[in-house]
Amino acid sequence: MYKGYVIDKTLLDGDPHFSRGCQSCHKGNAKGTTREEAHRSLVKRPSDNLKTCAMCHRKIVDTYGKSLHYTTIGQRQGVMKRFSETELKAFDEKVFQQSCRSCHASCGDCHVRGAAVGGISIGLIKGHKFVKKDEGKTCAFCHGGRVYPEYTGEYGGRPDVHYQKGMLCMDCHKKSDMHGDGNAYLSKQDVKDRPACTNCHTKLGQEARLTVRTAHTRHRGKVTCYGCHASAEYRNCYGCHLGTGATAKPGFILGLNPRDRKTLTTLRLIPTVRDSFEKAGVTMSNFDSLPNYWDTPVHNIRKRTDRTRSCDACHTGKDGFLTKEVLVEQGSKANDGLIYNINPIPINP
Repeated sequence: MYKGYVIDKTLLDGDPHFSRGCQSCHKGNAKGTTREEAHRSLVKRPSDNLKTCAMCHRKIVDTYGKSLHYTTIGQRQGVMKRFSETELKAFDEKVFQQSCRSCHASCGDCHVRGAAVGGISIGLIKGHKFVKKDEGKTCAFCHGGRVYPEYTGEYGGRPDVHYQKGMLCMDCHKKSDMHGDGNAYLSKQDVKDRPACTNCHTKLGQEARLTVRTAHTRHRGKVTCYGCHASAEYRNCYGCHLGTGATAKPGFILGLNPRDRKTLTTLRLIPTVRDSFEKAGVTMSNFDSLPNYWDTPVHNIRKRTDRTRSCDACHTGKDGFLTKEVLVEQGSKANDGLIYNINPIPINP
C-alpha cells in the first residue's frame, strides 16, 4: 500500500468509514507502492455515484436521490414556462445539464469536502474526517451568495435575530429537508412541513400589547412575516447567468406574491433577461409568462423594524414598494401584476 499521504492514525482507527480501507470508496490500486500506481483508476469523488454511499447508508441514499439538493430540478421548474417545447429540450441539453446541474450536491460535498462553486472549493472540511454537520462551511459555501451573509449580517444591516440567539441552519431546516423524505418534489414550494415562522411562533394575534395584537390580526393572510420583519436590504441580481454573468446589488422590494397575487411579501429579482440563453439557441418565446421578481424568505429577521415601528412606513411613505418606475429594464410584462399600491390608513371622523 502506498503510504505517502498521511492521515491521522486516530482517525483511521476511530472512524468506521475507514474500516474497509480507502479503496472501498476511492477504488484505485491497493497493491500500488507509489503514488502513481496507487492512484491508477482513482475515483476522486466517490459519492457522485450514490451507490457508493448506499453500501452502508441505503435508507438515506434512497431518499436523497430524490431530494432537491441532489436533483436541482427546482431550478428547471422555475424557468421552464418561458420556453416552447423545442426550446425546453435545448435548455435541458445545453444549459440545465451543463450549468444548473453543477449546483447538485453529492453526500461528500456536505460531509467530507466542500463542493466546487464557480470552480472554487473550500477543500476538506475537517481533514479527511466525515463531518455530521458544519453549517458555517457547508451550507454557507453554497448558499453564501445570498442567504448566509444576510443571516449573519455580513451583507449589510444587523444579523438575523435567530443567528444572534445562536441558531444555525439546521435549527429550522431539519435533516429531512437536506436528505429528502422519499418524495420527488418539483420545487421547494411543494414540500410539506417545510420551515415556517408559525412553526415556532404559534400565538400570533394573542399578544398582550394591543398594537402588536392588532397588527398581527389585521395583516394575517395579507402580508407575510418577512414583509414586516425583514430588517435590511438583501441581495438582488441583475443581468444573466449565461455569458456575462450577473451583478449583485443590495435592495429591498415589497410586492404581491407571484404565486397567489394576493399576499404582500418580500420579492427578490431573479436575473433571467430576454437574451439570457441566446448563446444556447434558446430565445424564450414565452418570456412574458413569468415575472422577474419572486417571493423570497429573507434571512435577516428582526423583531422591530421600520415597518413594525410605524404603520406610515408602508401606508404613507410606501418604503420599498415595487413601482413602475423601478421595474427592471426589458423585464417581463408579468412584473406589472406584482405592483401593489397600498392605501393610507383611513382616519375615522
